[in-house]
Amino acid sequence: MVFDLDLIKKLYGQLPSKVDAARKLVGKPLTLAEKILYAHLFETPTHAYERGKDYVDFAPDRVAMQDATAQMALLQFMTCGREKVAVPSTVHCDHLIQAKTGAAADLATALDVNKEVYDFLASISNKYGIGFWKPGAGIIHQVVLENYAFPGGMMIGTDSHTPNAGGLGMVAIGVGGADAVDVMAGLAWELKMPKLIGVKLSGKMSGWTSAKDIILKVAGILTVKGGTGAIVEYFGEGADSLSATGKGTICNMGAEIGATCSLFAYDAKMSAYLKATGREEVASLADEIRDYLRPDKEVYADPSNYYDQVIEINLSELEPHVNGPFTPDLAWPISKFAEAVKANNWPERLEVALIGSCTNSSYEDISRSASLARQAITKKLKTKAEFTITPGSEQVRYTIEKDGFLKTFEEMGGVVLANACGPCIGQWARHIDDPNRSNSIITSFNRNFAKRNDGLASTHAFVASPEIVTAFAIAGDLTFNPLKDKLKNDKGEDVMLDEPTGVELPPKGFSVDDPGYQAPAKDGKSVQVVVKSDSQRLQLLAPFAAWESTDLKGLKLLIKAKGKCTTDHISMAGPWLKFRGHLDNISNNMLIGAVNFFNDKTDSVKNELSGEYGPVPATARAYKAAGVGSVVVGDENYGEGSSREHAAMEPRHLGVRAIVVRSFARIHETNLKKQGMLALTFASKDDYDKVQEDDSIDITGLTTFAPGKPLTMVLHHKDGSTGNITLNHTYNQQQIGWFKAGGALNVIRAEFAKK
Repeated sequence: MVFDLDLIKKLYGQLPSKVDAARKLVGKPLTLAEKILYAHLFETPTHAYERGKDYVDFAPDRVAMQDATAQMALLQFMTCGREKVAVPSTVHCDHLIQAKTGAAADLATALDVNKEVYDFLASISNKYGIGFWKPGAGIIHQVVLENYAFPGGMMIGTDSHTPNAGGLGMVAIGVGGADAVDVMAGLAWELKMPKLIGVKLSGKMSGWTSAKDIILKVAGILTVKGGTGAIVEYFGEGADSLSATGKGTICNMGAEIGATCSLFAYDAKMSAYLKATGREEVASLADEIRDYLRPDKEVYADPSNYYDQVIEINLSELEPHVNGPFTPDLAWPISKFAEAVKANNWPERLEVALIGSCTNSSYEDISRSASLARQAITKKLKTKAEFTITPGSEQVRYTIEKDGFLKTFEEMGGVVLANACGPCIGQWARHIDDPNRSNSIITSFNRNFAKRNDGLASTHAFVASPEIVTAFAIAGDLTFNPLKDKLKNDKGEDVMLDEPTGVELPPKGFSVDDPGYQAPAKDGKSVQVVVKSDSQRLQLLAPFAAWESTDLKGLKLLIKAKGKCTTDHISMAGPWLKFRGHLDNISNNMLIGAVNFFNDKTDSVKNELSGEYGPVPATARAYKAAGVGSVVVGDENYGEGSSREHAAMEPRHLGVRAIVVRSFARIHETNLKKQGMLALTFASKDDYDKVQEDDSIDITGLTTFAPGKPLTMVLHHKDGSTGNITLNHTYNQQQIGWFKAGGALNVIRAEFAKK
């Protein structure tokens, strides 16, 4: 089945003329990102936009949502007054299935435990014309790549790894649910015109090296915030040599460098993947306008003249990498990793190795890992670590079972988990004798913050390619280098693992009995969406209050977060996922993972009304009950990680009025703005140090709030002294309107009420 064929035909029919017009407007040849962006403007442009400065309105082709974020997004959408979504949209049930014993049992448990939520998502999708992918169908990004992604398209998704679709030449951007509501409601979607980072890939990989190693290398170069506000565009002969799914892996993990998205040009590998997944018509249409789906030739000739930054990587010289622990940008070539493990006293013994996820669960990934599993069997090697396999979709799972890979993994001692996110997002019932014991795991996932996978601060999580992870599973030792070290088998013989082998696409084609798709009703007016008034999983939303039209006085410091504070720290996943549709209940996890600057503890802050220390959410509720607003102060790249808008909605719900930090991650800053919050940065980053635990805080300048005009934070210290701190912001006039109205959704409601 080919989805959205008419949409694609229409876009491709208009793309050449739009790109030609954009080229004249900009006055020079265009990168691929520029071609796609200018072709998706909400209105015909009259001038070129300045990268990193101008806010631009776009019209994405489609929206994708996963079940954890779709709940809040659709609870918001159902209040805006539309009878049907304005663009093709889908919901994918992949986040709520906990990995515990194995695929069948875990899925059965999830269907029982989450029935209320699944029924809600199925019915609201049916009502509003949204495609619904049932639990077990697969992980959102793999399903999108197999069914919806197409070269030259533009989509947004309520998950930070939406850029996975860049593997098929699509500008695909992770957003919060409020942004998705805009697009589903038929409104413009606003984004600051991204800067462009070009990554030139030369040479060709071989042996143990894989596409995953490219992004692990790039993460080491750019760090977790080096891509913020930019699209990363890969090009060169090395880029064209990568499989479409390998490209997807790189784009997927581009979220870990803060990139708006990542992108590859249309080529023969993409064409082959489209055809293999039943989309021959799309490949044929793309072939007809191939030059418009690639950067202009002048860009290749002189990339530094077209990108804001250029990085060059020779794939022929690239080593396999292992990144971590605790951050995805701590990059180690395999030749240096054992030395790093010993020097840093990280636990050498590997306890669990996990492959799969939305990042690395393609047929190619699985076939290369399976080649090592076969070697383990034939060479009489037993896995020394627990080993799990997470297929990315039912289509992939069915095909790799048909082709014998799953049987090979099981013979090796592996456990096949459900087609879901599972351990990658903390949905994992970890088997460990002592949760406080320092231990090591390694995954082929994308994110490895502390507590991310299993909720344990003691776990050192590393990230590598599926084949490197599989080799480590066999060795059970992080000081093992599969490229040169030998292992002792059951017979006491010293043996080496041969280089992994695999194929990009299944020789006998993809197969599946039931992909798990449910089409919506043609007319959903009569469909009832039921949310029980006493539900602990779902809660209808009430509008947030509008701004009082005054400066904010007498605010209390809720927490001064120290160091890395990701959306996992602000609103944890794992067991809290069950409350993603209930704002009040999930708000009980607000900032419980953030480290308090003043006592180096998590979930322990001073209540300035009582003088006692207690949990962050309870303290915020105490301030709210007393009619007192509060402020959160944070460090660099605040809100890094997942796109979850709960990390913005929870503070809004519990009375936090402003988030003041050294710098923001892009998605989180936008989410805060959408919810009517003040997202502000220190004009001088050293002013972070001036905030004291007992401060009473004013935010002034709001009565003349305007783009480019700083605000002031007045600190009233306990000793009676005061200090004024200048705060910068990136609000434009429309976003200031969101703040004044109490949130973007209030503005949308008002607009639809007039119609």
